Amino acid sequence: MTNSVPVIEIRDLHKSYGSLEVLKGVDITAPAGHVVSLIGSSGSGKSTLLRCANLLEDSQQGDVIFCGEAVTWKGTGLNRRPGDHAQMIRIRTNLSMVFQQFNLWAHMTILQNVMEAPVTVLKRPKAEVEGAARAYLDKVGIGDKCDAYPAQLSGGQQQRAAIARALCMEPKALLFDEPTSALDPELEQEVIRVIKDLAAEGRTMIIVTHDMRLAADVSDHVVFLHQGRIEEQGAPDALFANPTTERLRGFLSATVA
Repeated sequence: MTNSVPVIEIRDLHKSYGSLEVLKGVDITAPAGHVVSLIGSSGSGKSTLLRCANLLEDSQQGDVIFCGEAVTWKGTGLNRRPGDHAQMIRIRTNLSMVFQQFNLWAHMTILQNVMEAPVTVLKRPKAEVEGAARAYLDKVGIGDKCDAYPAQLSGGQQQRAAIARALCMEPKALLFDEPTSALDPELEQEVIRVIKDLAAEGRTMIIVTHDMRLAADVSDHVVFLHQGRIEEQGAPDALFANPTTERLRGFLSATVA
């Protein structure tokens, strides 16, 4: 059973960069404990949607609702911005983002990277955070790399460190933006194993991915975006086995080829 109030709900979201409309009225719901995967071609709006959900990008129309609380906006159109700074920070700290390019601080050890945000943003006691950080690094399989620097780790290890950093914020949901696309196939599998473990634990996640096998294996719901709109969505078994639209059939054929 999941809570009746979704962790993330997006209604009729529109996003433009100047005259270029990237999202054209998108609705997505991520219930507690569910994994939602966003698939689609480059330029379909997947990463932009994820960044709008985390308020890293401002949308021009529509609602972003976090645990039943709607984001407050001021202004309209291209001038629309979050209207409550404290609310924006609270939502962002509860939606941890894992980026394609790791974004670790090169001058800090892996342990320091994982500890930094909980200590400085959440003001949690350093000793408490260190214990949690070490536990999360163990969880993702790199507990022995606490004192190493990012440059001393492989790409797969760096991405796992980034996941540990996201987990250490104790977020309500994890947002993954193409978490494996910068990795070699062998290193990719290290990260996929961690994501599968998190899904098995019942973590709420939204994953933008090019990996159809990952989407099929971990998702409760898959959304296929095409040119800023949802072309098709549903449970992974049905979506991948019996796509109903020509665009999704073409997309899946191209990814397999």
